Amino acid sequence: MKTSQIAIATASTAPAEPLEEKLAAYAAAGFRRVELQLDLAKKWIKQGRRTSDLGKLLEDLHLRCIGGFECPIECFSDAGRRRENHNQLVANARLLAELGGGVLVVGTDGPAENFLAALDTIGKVMGETVKRFPASVALAVEFNWSPVVKSLRSAVRVAQAARNSRVGIVFDTAHYHCTSSKLEDIDQVSVPLFKHVHINDMRPKPGEHSHCNDDRVLPGSGQGCLDINGIVRRIERLGYRGYFSLELFNQDLWKVPSATISGDMYRAMASLLPQGKRASTARMIRGHPGRKRSRI
Repeated sequence: MKTSQIAIATASTAPAEPLEEKLAAYAAAGFRRVELQLDLAKKWIKQGRRTSDLGKLLEDLHLRCIGGFECPIECFSDAGRRRENHNQLVANARLLAELGGGVLVVGTDGPAENFLAALDTIGKVMGETVKRFPASVALAVEFNWSPVVKSLRSAVRVAQAARNSRVGIVFDTAHYHCTSSKLEDIDQVSVPLFKHVHINDMRPKPGEHSHCNDDRVLPGSGQGCLDINGIVRRIERLGYRGYFSLELFNQDLWKVPSATISGDMYRAMASLLPQGKRASTARMIRGHPGRKRSRI
């Protein structure tokens, strides 16, 4: 991992905080890339602003939008509802393109009964939908944000069924831990399909007894059980060169203001860097006068 690949998802800090406060805190902590909750971004824009205003805010903070998410893609609802949902996704992709983001993350719905062919249906719908996106934006399915795409292997089948190079997979270490996915599933077939990676450690519980959101903890905090470094190195050895975005839904961390906790979050991601890059990044962090350590 390189410093230029480190990112943070806005979902990682207090949900009720204003978007501009979150972004300012991330920038002060050292982050330069951010994954947006698009409902928050659209809410911010609707307050008498334009998309270009959000772009200017990001630019002024030296932040770059890398992608975002809002809702699943519907593949099995009635025709009218699917049309509305797909139009929403297209609008979201256009918003991301205006902000410079390259990946729209989605979950999926499912059929009335779980059947294997549903994975192929989802892939085909994603393949058709992404054709309406700006050319700069990819569509990535996040396994375990779905009643049927419940593992990395299932996500691979979806991406392959799309038959479109702009459809791929979001690999999330929390979902990896909580599903039937195995280390050997991170292979020469799956990794080339990765469009985005979410990073988080997990409390030391068996995967089947873990909550894929509530049990997320900071990498390097000593509270987790995953070999995050090993997973990252394996993904990189197999050719992944995209972003690694910290994504937490930890309610204890949400109680701490973004301005206080974001420094710890950046240090957590920097701890995954190779030793030499980690040392130079640590010197840069210590030298920034505005950073604070949290006490939680």
